[in-house]
Amino acid sequence: MRLASCVADLRPPHQHDELHLCRKHTKETKSVTVTQPNEKKNDDHVQNCLGKEGKADGGLRVALRAAWVLNRPFTESEVLKECIVTVLEELAPDKSMDRVIASVKQIPLSASTAACRVHVLAEHVQQAVIDGIKEAKYISLAIDESTDNTDISQLCVFVRYFDGKDFREELLALLPLEDNTTADIIFGKLENFFKSHGLSLDKINLTVTDGAPAMTGKNKGLVSRIKTVVPKTSALHCIIHQSMLCAKPNGELKEVMEKTMKIINHIRGNSSTQHRLFRKFVLESQASHDDLLLHNGVRWLSKGKALECFIELRAQVVDFLKQSKSKAAADHLRIMQDREYMCNVAFLTDIFSHLNTLNLQLQGKEKSVVDLVEKLDAFGNTLDLFHADLLSGRLLHFNTLKTVEESNVTDKMKTFITQLKDNFSARFNDFFISRDVIGFVRNPFTISPSGEFSTNAVKMMPLDEAAIQSELAEIQAAGDMKAALRGAESLSAFWVSCPEDYGTLKTLAMYVLTMFGSTYICEAAFSKMNSIKTHERNRLSNQSLGNCLRISLTAAKPDVKKLVSEGKCNFSH
Repeated sequence: MRLASCVADLRPPHQHDELHLCRKHTKETKSVTVTQPNEKKNDDHVQNCLGKEGKADGGLRVALRAAWVLNRPFTESEVLKECIVTVLEELAPDKSMDRVIASVKQIPLSASTAACRVHVLAEHVQQAVIDGIKEAKYISLAIDESTDNTDISQLCVFVRYFDGKDFREELLALLPLEDNTTADIIFGKLENFFKSHGLSLDKINLTVTDGAPAMTGKNKGLVSRIKTVVPKTSALHCIIHQSMLCAKPNGELKEVMEKTMKIINHIRGNSSTQHRLFRKFVLESQASHDDLLLHNGVRWLSKGKALECFIELRAQVVDFLKQSKSKAAADHLRIMQDREYMCNVAFLTDIFSHLNTLNLQLQGKEKSVVDLVEKLDAFGNTLDLFHADLLSGRLLHFNTLKTVEESNVTDKMKTFITQLKDNFSARFNDFFISRDVIGFVRNPFTISPSGEFSTNAVKMMPLDEAAIQSELAEIQAAGDMKAALRGAESLSAFWVSCPEDYGTLKTLAMYVLTMFGSTYICEAAFSKMNSIKTHERNRLSNQSLGNCLRISLTAAKPDVKKLVSEGKCNFSH
């Protein structure tokens, strides 16, 4: 198969073709190879490459590992094989590697076989996750929904649990919603998945969603339906989403933001010719950026990045608008020559830069709700600094505003900072986990045993309040535990290694550390999903999409030798 034909045929096979080609051979075929004396060295090299199992099993192991690395549909496997063959041919033009090349060509990597192997690997990973959940005491779920490139709504469900050694975050399911996306349908899909895999909803201690009505509706949302089955469970609107909702400008600053976006859209969106001329103009000026950025309300960092780029290129934008003869350009030019407007743009640039920094701190995998709340509290304290900085006029935290000539701190700037702090307080002060419980998990040596901590702890989960107080007093008197916290690789590592002498405290800490704080992991999965199911691969089945996504996101490693020895990978090809 030539490389050109591989690239041309990017469409995956039909699902029924995949199922047909996944059937195992009913009979084994044997072949006899006569080895010439001068070929023995290369034959031994092939045997060493494929392992002691022999060429057949060794070829299967190679095929499985190739499918695991590529983790996408499905013709790329054949391209990989052709690349290997080409490299070997170039490295050994004297034909000394012919037997190795022949063995590589025999490795089964056809598109249909690759699809079957991806399915086997995904099932292997999923079963490991299911087994881990069954052994775990508590789990939390992060749930979000998005449409793929064929407008099929995909429900992404991630699970966080303790597997006996460490906390793990794994894709639990990618459930297609091919009709409506109501809470009833979503809950039915989730409940059926749990039942079909022998899992219990009772283990869910927290469900984190994106805040959509179908997820968080008070009476008919997904969360309310889960609570009818598991009354003790908690719910959380993604902390990252909430932090961005806190920062929506209003009043005059909202108008400033809208005017700025209109100027950007005028240059970038009016015509391709105008956009091309602007980019050439900027390139010739040797500016720090080569183009303006469009604002996308869906992307968390978009607003701050668009403003930052606009303010950096403000001189080039003014000069370009001066050269334009349209009435719209003249109107935009008058706006940009307004000093108060530019001061407000610079202020918003600084504010959204700080918010983007917070957003990046909240993003990432392996972050529990404790980590995120700690970052939020720190940002709340910095808002007090920002307000005092504006009042003093020193602008230590507003570097962009400081660069504007005759910059002026207005009342609307001070008001915005005050409103921002009030919004954060309204959303996060009355948190479902009390701050002293979060403080305890972070550092148990700073919490008073006789305070309200123990009362708040037993509200979260049924624990012996007397045991909480006595164990807390004991651990605070233990010098070795203080040293253990200081020397621990991470917070979770400290609590995992905590002795059972403090079993009640450990149970509480592990319960909280199991909780997700955001749906970031779902958002990252959707980005990966769209890179797998592209417009060119729009016939990819939902099952194959879920399989590819699972093995591309998991931190687990497959037991390839076990899969080969169990004979699960002998497909037609």
